[in-house]
Amino acid sequence: MTTNPPYLSAIANVDADYVHYPKQAIALPDHDVVLPDAYLKWYEVREADDAIGDDVREQAHKFLHAEVASGDLAISGDLGFVIHHLCQGTFYFLIVCTWRNNNEMWETVYIRDTTRHDDLSLMEPGRHRETMCVWEMGVLVHEQQAWTRYLYSRRDDEAKLAYLDDRFTGTV
Repeated sequence: MTTNPPYLSAIANVDADYVHYPKQAIALPDHDVVLPDAYLKWYEVREADDAIGDDVREQAHKFLHAEVASGDLAISGDLGFVIHHLCQGTFYFLIVCTWRNNNEMWETVYIRDTTRHDDLSLMEPGRHRETMCVWEMGVLVHEQQAWTRYLYSRRDDEAKLAYLDDRFTGTV
């Protein structure tokens, strides 16, 4: 049985005016990032009534290709996924996740605040920092299960294609 610590009412408090709401996670296979030696599935996370414009998505694609070409995003030989998350209409996360060392997920996070600047930039690392919000984790949970299915497979080309075809779209 869990012990009731005396400070429980003082921790993990959510702002009183916060109202949680659903978002949509959408798999977009036509927008996958296909590189000469790496492949990333493309997901978008956003409110149902919001849309990520084709121009913004294309800018994100070009940015990732440039990051890889420059060596700043070293994902050679990796399979993984990207979460392009539109937050409150003006702020974007571009989260690149790849599978390495058999069973580890590696992550690089970029941000774009259209009220301050028009380009994506690397999110500065810190000691204890945000990794994913509850909406992004909906995609992550699916991808963890998809990668686990891959690990239990023969891990041949057919299994890799099955992993790439294993996608999630739904409310998160």
